[in-house]
Amino acid sequence: MDELNLLRQAQRQHQHHLVVRGLGEEIDLEIGPGDDPSFSSAALVGVTSAHDPADDHKTLLIPCSQPQPTPPQVEEHEGLLRLPGHTKKKKKVVKKWREEWADTYKWAYVAVHDNTSRIFCTVCKEYGRKHRRNPYGNEGSRNMQMSALEEHNNSLLHKEALRLQTASKENAQPLEIERPVYVKALSKTAASILESVLKRDPHEAEFIQSIQAVVHSLEPVLVKNSQHVQILERLLEPEKCFIFRVPWVDDRGEAHVNRGFRVQFSQALGPCRGGLRFHPTMTLSVAKFLAFEQTLKNALSQYKLGGAAGGSDFDPKGKSENEIMRFCQSFMNELYRYLGPDQDFPAEDVGVGPREMGYLFGQYRRLSGHFQGNFTGPKIFWSGSSFRTEATGYGLVFFARVVLADMNKELKGLRCVISGSGKIAMHVLEKLLSCEAIPVTVSDSKGYLLDTEGFDYMKYSVIRTIKAQQRSLKEYLKSYPNAKYIDDAKPWSEKCDVAFPCASQNEIDQAEALAIINTGCRVLIECSNMPCTAQAVDILRTAKVVVAPAKATAAGGVAVGELELNPEFSLMQWSVEDFENKIQDAVKQTYDRSIKAAQDYGIMKENQESLVHGANICAFLNIAQAMTDQGCV
Repeated sequence: MDELNLLRQAQRQHQHHLVVRGLGEEIDLEIGPGDDPSFSSAALVGVTSAHDPADDHKTLLIPCSQPQPTPPQVEEHEGLLRLPGHTKKKKKVVKKWREEWADTYKWAYVAVHDNTSRIFCTVCKEYGRKHRRNPYGNEGSRNMQMSALEEHNNSLLHKEALRLQTASKENAQPLEIERPVYVKALSKTAASILESVLKRDPHEAEFIQSIQAVVHSLEPVLVKNSQHVQILERLLEPEKCFIFRVPWVDDRGEAHVNRGFRVQFSQALGPCRGGLRFHPTMTLSVAKFLAFEQTLKNALSQYKLGGAAGGSDFDPKGKSENEIMRFCQSFMNELYRYLGPDQDFPAEDVGVGPREMGYLFGQYRRLSGHFQGNFTGPKIFWSGSSFRTEATGYGLVFFARVVLADMNKELKGLRCVISGSGKIAMHVLEKLLSCEAIPVTVSDSKGYLLDTEGFDYMKYSVIRTIKAQQRSLKEYLKSYPNAKYIDDAKPWSEKCDVAFPCASQNEIDQAEALAIINTGCRVLIECSNMPCTAQAVDILRTAKVVVAPAKATAAGGVAVGELELNPEFSLMQWSVEDFENKIQDAVKQTYDRSIKAAQDYGIMKENQESLVHGANICAFLNIAQAMTDQGCV
């Protein structure tokens, strides 16, 4: 069997087109003693790697000697194909080159083009001297060969595709594998509504998950009034979705392209209001899910506004101030068309703080030609709020106090576990200290910090300083060596009475839900949107853990954000006591409305799901009434 047949046989055994190699797996890249130009004509053969027999989907590329008149005999020994008479000669290679080769060749695959075997790049689907066996080329001086690789790695198409590949791996969502959607058992009517969404948007897992939870809560409403079925079907389709390109230039003068999103989900109750999120995981599905959640949050409050959300897959981490400013300006060059005091108010979210909102507002003012304080959350002198960042975090703790009061308990002395260490998590930690609770954890993307003695105001100040300087939470151990930092883990296995998930959506899965139950936790306050997977919610419900939904717990932040938009209110004139009283009033009213709505549909207060179902029911009925009054629009 000749080399070409061997290659074709190997390809038939591996039908998939894309072969992704780990960084540690090497491809035979040496070119033998000297830069032998005759090597460029050697054929390439795909063979099974002997490093790990279980990984039979991976291949190695080896060169073959020049074809002989008589086909050589092929021996098979311990999973290796070996050609007799061919002694492999290698040349020692500098480690730096190895790393550069690995960066390129972990995206390589072998294919036949015009009856010639080639190494293709899976990113740009190109071959040539930059993609043959030697990435530096098979001819010319070493400097010319290195230039060839640099030319390939610096190509915008390759770098952009590689960034998307890397983001995909970080999200643990392989390019070729769709994430399964967990579907609960629903009534016939509710199931038909969910099925129509699944058919229309089968790949939007986050959006479908959020819809499913709401539809489940609304089953008694749909049974009682069949007209609400059509209203819900209309509500589940966003009014407007915008997707746009965001080009920007970094400090080295290289161009980059990100994708921007804005979903205006519903304006039935008023102009839209919702956050902007800059994070690599941002997709249309995430934007729709966040906009849907924000629509229900705003509908649950006494100040009527519609819901929206958006952002970009841009990652501000590691970027300079000028790069972030240029990106924000480019982002606003398109987004400003859809904003306005009677249309849409953007607010802060993950990756977007006062700095980013300031840049966004500056570009909006420049493009629109007028000064309007319709951006919520940034600096005092143009948004009017000095307490905006504290409102959501304080409100979460106040909501926990209300829930515990109904259980004849108080927050004082209870051990609390917090995930995340962003703005909301830090304000939750601060307010827990003032309530004399015992917070013992915070976390970041690399792991979590545990102080079994509990944080105090001095320790809280150290953590704030570390976060302000964008350093790792491990730095805390230098000041308090008795604490622990657990790498690559979440804090849900630590003993606690109340859990505050503040990090991101779906941070608690089935295993972590079981861990929370085993720690003795009986109350979970949702701080981030949809922090539990559907399976985790079922486990917590079965264990009778009280879950306070993010739609209700965010009442403090929603109330203050909406008050900012009213020119008759001047939050700068409020004392801290007035400010906290306002948040507590909003939290108590939201709690009472949710419990009453649940009871109206036969879900008693003793039911652990009464808060979840009641919040969804109350918010939907407010929107449904407005949609009914306005007709089919």
